[in-house]
Amino acid sequence: MSEPEDRGRLVRIADYQFGPDAGEALFAGELRIERSKSGRPRQVHAPAGRLVSLGGDGRFTLGLAGGRRVLSALPAPAGRVVVGDESEPFVREGKNVFAKFVAAAGPEIRPGDEVPVVHEDGELLAVGRAELSAGAMDEFETGMAVKVREGCED
Repeated sequence: MSEPEDRGRLVRIADYQFGPDAGEALFAGELRIERSKSGRPRQVHAPAGRLVSLGGDGRFTLGLAGGRRVLSALPAPAGRVVVGDESEPFVREGKNVFAKFVAAAGPEIRPGDEVPVVHEDGELLAVGRAELSAGAMDEFETGMAVKVREGCED
């Protein structure tokens, strides 16, 4: 596959996974695509860092740079989990998000979705995988809401 064909396919996957317009925001500008031995796109990088990895299931896992781009494409609170001051330092270090500390979550979030985790002021703190639906994050007082993959310690 050529680079433009790859980009088009990646944009379509991102729009499906994260929502309309996420793909264009995620894959805008200069990209470097790492490929598997079979030639399939494996990871996509921008000058700012890793945007996404493409898993064997055909879904993306977000890098911090990708999380920032997804946030820029989606109106709040869509596609994100919001936490307050109490859990901010822990999430930034890469610790998991627990339901009792979730201030808000995009209503479309389902278990298994890739999500950016942000502070109430909108700053990206981490990226990870939702373990609960948005409704469950709101209702539950216990349990892991987001399995954090990478914290933003800067």
